[in-house]
Amino acid sequence: MPRPLIHALVSACLALLGTASQAGEIAVIVKTTNSTYWQNVNKGAETAIKEIAGHTLTFSGPASESAIADQVNLVENAINRKVAGIVLGPSDPDALVPVIKKAWEARIPVVLIDSHVSEAGKPYYQSFLTTDNRAAGELCAKQLIDKIGTTGKVAVMSFVAGAGSEVGRVGAFTSYLKAHSKLEIVGPFYSQSQMATAMNQTTDVLAAHRDLKAIFGANEPTAVGMGRALVQSGRAGKLVAIGFDGNQDLQKFVQDGTLAGIAVQSSFQMGYLGVKTISDVLQKKPVPKFRDTGVVWVNKANLQSPEAKAVLY
Repeated sequence: MPRPLIHALVSACLALLGTASQAGEIAVIVKTTNSTYWQNVNKGAETAIKEIAGHTLTFSGPASESAIADQVNLVENAINRKVAGIVLGPSDPDALVPVIKKAWEARIPVVLIDSHVSEAGKPYYQSFLTTDNRAAGELCAKQLIDKIGTTGKVAVMSFVAGAGSEVGRVGAFTSYLKAHSKLEIVGPFYSQSQMATAMNQTTDVLAAHRDLKAIFGANEPTAVGMGRALVQSGRAGKLVAIGFDGNQDLQKFVQDGTLAGIAVQSSFQMGYLGVKTISDVLQKKPVPKFRDTGVVWVNKANLQSPEAKAVLY
C-alpha cells in the first residue's frame, strides 16, 4: 500500500477515535460549583456515570449563581467539544435559551435540572427534573402559618431574582401568605446566593424590624447566612425561622432550634437522574418531559429518620 495512503488511513482512524472519545462526554453544568447543594448534584452524577458504559463525566459551573454569562460560555464550550449530552441547571430562564437551542441544532441532548427556562426554550430540551418549587414554596408558607398564625411580620430572604427556582418557590410562598393570612411581608431581599450577603441583609432586617415574627431563607447559602445572623444577633429561637435545602450547617441549625425546619430537595437525585436520562435519550428510549424529584420537610423530630437522611447532605 502506498505510504501516503497509509498516512491518510491512520489520520482518518485517529480522527474517528477523537470523535468517539468526545462523543462519550456527558457535561454537567450547574449554577455554581461553590455550593454543597451543587456538589451533591455532582455526587449523584458521578454515581450514575459508573452505571453507564462508554461515557465520561465533566462537572463545571461559574464562581457564583449570578455569573450568568459565564454559564452560557460553559455551555457554548461543551457544544464546541461535541459532547454526547448536557445536564444543565440554568441560572436564568431566558439567557440560556439560545445556547440550549444551539445544542439542539447540534443534535446534543439537554436535560434540565433544578430550574426551568422560559417557554421559548421548551422545544429544545429533552427533559426537566426538579423539585416542584411552587409546591415547595407553599409547603414552607403552610408550616410558617402553622407556627405563627396569620398576623405579624415575615421577612423573605431570597436569592437570585428571576431564576426559575426562585420565581416558583418564593412566588408561591408569598402568594400563599397573601391568600391565606394577613401577614405583612418584608422584602424579598436578594442575596445573589452569597452566604455573607444573606448574613448582612438578615442582620439589617433584624435590626430594622424588632417586631418580626418569622423569617424565610429560600435556598442553601441564603438560609445559612440567615441562620448565622440569627445566632450572632441573639435572636435564634426567638422568632420562627424556616430554611431551604439541607447541608450540614442547616441540619445543625434545625438541631439547635435556630431553624424550625427546612424544606429539602433531592439534589443527589437530580444529578443521578439527569445523567441517566441523557443516557436514555442517547439510547433512543422514551423519557418524561417533566419529572418531580420531590421535597421533604425536615424538623428536629424527624432529622434522624430514613426519609430525611435520604435527602440531607
